[in-house]
Amino acid sequence: MAGYRPEDRELFEQEAIGLYELILNEGGLAADDDRLTDGTTLRRAFDLLVELGLLQLDGTRKTWRPLEPSNAQARVVTPLGNEGARLLQESAHWASAFTHLAQSWRRSPAANESGPFLYLHGEAINPYLTTLVSEAQEELLTAQPQATRSAKTVAEAAVRDVAALKRGLTMRTLYQHSARRHPATHTYVATVTEHGAEVRTLDEFFNRMIVVDRQVALIPAADSLATAVVVREAAIVAYLVDVFERAFARGRPFASGEQRVRKEIASEQRAMTIRMLIEGHADAVSAKRLGVSPRTYAGYVAELKEEYDAETRFQLGYTMAKLGIAGQEDDDDASPG
Repeated sequence: MAGYRPEDRELFEQEAIGLYELILNEGGLAADDDRLTDGTTLRRAFDLLVELGLLQLDGTRKTWRPLEPSNAQARVVTPLGNEGARLLQESAHWASAFTHLAQSWRRSPAANESGPFLYLHGEAINPYLTTLVSEAQEELLTAQPQATRSAKTVAEAAVRDVAALKRGLTMRTLYQHSARRHPATHTYVATVTEHGAEVRTLDEFFNRMIVVDRQVALIPAADSLATAVVVREAAIVAYLVDVFERAFARGRPFASGEQRVRKEIASEQRAMTIRMLIEGHADAVSAKRLGVSPRTYAGYVAELKEEYDAETRFQLGYTMAKLGIAGQEDDDDASPG
């Protein structure tokens, strides 16, 4: 019975269950009932119930009687479960075979022709990353500057990273403060921290980066977001790890709900906005560096205008300059009062 399609299940859920319960309450259904007209949705639901063995014809009374559903459930659900287990096992065999193939490739002269750098484009990035993480032995370091990934992408990353954590790897991830407002990222962080990962956020902008076992780094190419560079040069990887360590040390724990931490984060984002204004960056650039949308950044600027009683950005800049505000002060020092 493993041949049932999703549309059969939908018909069962939406129509057949209601019809079964109706027949159950009425004590049966006459074989010549006018409601069982060929071609109707109700007729298709009836035929499905008969096919599933949930209705049986009483030849003597010419009436369809409902049968106990557990037998039908076993005939449908058990084969599906067996097929699912078979597919999972087959998937594991394929993954193991490709892992062996990837290891052979990396040991071959062909892999060394590109030197310590490998460029990946478009759809080739995620499969390579999945394989790389699956082969990790000790540690994952990840930096995600903006929480704009789709819920589907974040969910896939959670599955991949939890599998790595269950193998005993340590994992540290760094986001910008703006990630705290992204629901999918909240779900991801809750999932991985439950398995031992450590996640922090930082007000500063940084580039995306993943480092595996301090031996391989994956970074974006300078000229294209759709291209990634795999770095295996030991000195460069060590430098990238040092950059990550310094940034992570300044980060604040993602899961912290303390009022003090939330206030400090808000203060850091405010100071960053002031620095962007003073340095004269365009809104799109400033928004990217804060990890927020241009609309959200415009809201930050509007709040500063109101706080400093300025009608234009020029007036705002003049007032802050007059007060000696540079975006480096404590929150109390930066207050117009």
